[in-house]
Parts: sequence; C-alpha cells; structure tokens
Amino acid sequence: MLSSASISTPTENSTIDYTQRVVVYTAQQEWQGSPSEGVVRKPLEKEFAESGRTTSIVQFMPGASFAPHTHPMGEEILVLEGVFSDENGDYPAGTYIRNPPSSKHKPFSKEGCVLFVKLDYFHPLDLQAVNVQTHFKPMQPGIGGLKVMSLHSFETEGSALVFWPKGEHFQPHKHWGGEEIFVISGELIDEHGRYPAGTWMRSPHLSQHDPYVEEDTLIYVKTGHL
Repeated sequence: MLSSASISTPTENSTIDYTQRVVVYTAQQEWQGSPSEGVVRKPLEKEFAESGRTTSIVQFMPGASFAPHTHPMGEEILVLEGVFSDENGDYPAGTYIRNPPSSKHKPFSKEGCVLFVKLDYFHPLDLQAVNVQTHFKPMQPGIGGLKVMSLHSFETEGSALVFWPKGEHFQPHKHWGGEEIFVISGELIDEHGRYPAGTWMRSPHLSQHDPYVEEDTLIYVKTGHL
C-alpha cells in the first residue's frame, strides 16, 4: 500500500521528486527480482533501473551472493535480520554500514538476511567508512524521554537510531533539509496517519509534523540530505 505518492517503474530519464511526501508500508509490498539469483528487493525510491539514487529493502536468501560491484556515490546499509557478509567480514542484525564513494565489495549471506539499503546518496567528500554494532553501543538521552544513537553525520546530513518510550509525544517541528524515517519496531503516529514496523517515509524540506507513540518504538532517521 502506498500513500501520499506512488512509485512508478523507473526509466533512464526518471527523477525523484523530493518536494513530495511519500509513505510506503513495506510489509504490504511484493518482493521483486534482482540481477542476482536468491536476492530480492522491495523498491522504495529509484532514480534509474539499476543505478543512481536508490532506497530499498533487500533480502538475501541463505547462500545467496551478489557479483562484485562498485558504489559510485556510496552505499548505506542497516542490517534488519540475519547476517550480511562480504570479503571484509560478517555483519549481524543491528549493524550499520557506510561504504564510501568508489568502494567495492562482493556481498553474500550464508544464513540469509534482510537489509535497508541506500545507494548513491553520499556527498562526494564524505569518504569515511563506518561500521557500527548498534546492539553494543549505548543510546544517549534526547529531548523529552527520547533516546538517540548517532550513526553518522557530514555537513547537514545526519543518521541516527531513535528510541521512543511508550506514550512519548514529541514537539511539532519542521524538517530542514528533509527527513527520512524507517520504523524498525513499534508504531510511529502523527497527524497524517499511523506507521507500523516496516513503514518508510520521506518528508520534504521544511515539512512539519507532530509525532507521538502509544508503544515502545524504534526508528531509523536521516535528516538534512534532501
């Protein structure tokens, strides 16, 4: 189910309209094939068919692998389930990875895994490789009862995990540079709707909302990149 905007089949002249608010309930999406057998995807946004800015949920079946490839403008990964691997190591659920522009690897998964993946969104000068085992990193106090784990920041862009305790109501606020959210567990709510686990949202520059939760909720948040 899609609301606020829909995803069309990309072409070589596709563009992503960052002025539009988009909500995708990924639990209701069908898996789609990929160039590699045993690897399937749920597209959230695509600039071109197999290149350009892309956001998706990716599943590796047990034993699946992907051909060696380069990330022209970087790759960002949050491991949601299972264990993701490449020639540099193994990355269990909860691992946050940033492979910088021009990096290359050959990914695979022995037991299978599910990933949240963003491609080609890096600033050309953001060359830092990042590997955060979030289950072993403490969260820091945020505004109100929120707890925050910073994952990465560069210039105006920032990525973080944010934990919302049951009943937390954040202040109405605007998103300078846009905001992107993936609900990992629980359910986020605002005046526009309810967003259970698996929901992905993209809100444009200077958009505003008044979010709250009724149960413990964990979200991935990226701001300032649109």
